[in-house]
Amino acid sequence: MSALLELRETIARLRAPGGCPWDQEQTHASLVRCLIDEVSELIETIDRGDVVHMREELGDVLIQVYFHAQIAAERGDFDLDDVAREVNEKLVRRHPHVFGDEERLETSGQVLTKWEEIKAQEKKNGPPAKGLFKPQPPRLPATMWAESIWKQIIKKGFQRPASADPAAIEVKANALDDDTLGRELFILAAAARERGLDPEGALRRHASRVMSDVEADPRNT
Repeated sequence: MSALLELRETIARLRAPGGCPWDQEQTHASLVRCLIDEVSELIETIDRGDVVHMREELGDVLIQVYFHAQIAAERGDFDLDDVAREVNEKLVRRHPHVFGDEERLETSGQVLTKWEEIKAQEKKNGPPAKGLFKPQPPRLPATMWAESIWKQIIKKGFQRPASADPAAIEVKANALDDDTLGRELFILAAAARERGLDPEGALRRHASRVMSDVEADPRNT
C-alpha cells in the first residue's frame, strides 16, 4: 500500500464510527485555524532552510488537504481523487507549451503571461466578481494584499490615485534592495508597536482606500 493511500485510510478511520471524537467533530470551518497554523509553521521551516523539519510540516499541511477532502466525501460533495484530478487537469491545460503543441516558452515571464491568458478564458468558480479588482482571499496578509492591489492597478492600466502616492513609490522602488526593504519594514512594525498601533490593520485600511479611490475614478470605468 502506498503511503498516500495509507494516510487517506487513516483519516477516514479517524472520522468513522469508533474513531477519534475530536476528528469526528471537525468541519471545514473548524479546521480553518488549523490550516493557517500548519501553513505558517511550514513557512517558518522554509525561511530558516530547515529541510528536515520542512518534511514534517509538509506532512501536517497534507493532513489538512486529506481531512477537508474526507469531510467533503462524507457529504457527497467531492473526494480526494476529484481534487487531484481537477488540479492536474488545470496544470496540463495551463502549460500547453509543455503538454501541447504550442511553441516552447523560454522565460518565466512568458509562462506567467500565458497562464493568465488561459486562466481568463476558463469558467470561473464561486460568486461573480464585483468591482474593478480581482477578489483576494480575506485572510491574505496585509502586505501581500497591498502588493496585489498595486499589481492589478499596473496590470489593468488604472489611473494611479493620489492615495497610493505613485511618485513616492517610484522613488522608493529605485532605492530599495532586499536588505533595505526588510530593515524599513521592521522599523515601521517596531515603531507601530511603540505607539500602540496595528500595522496590519493600518495597511489593510489604507489598501482599501486605494481600491475605493481607483473604483471611484470615472476614468477607470
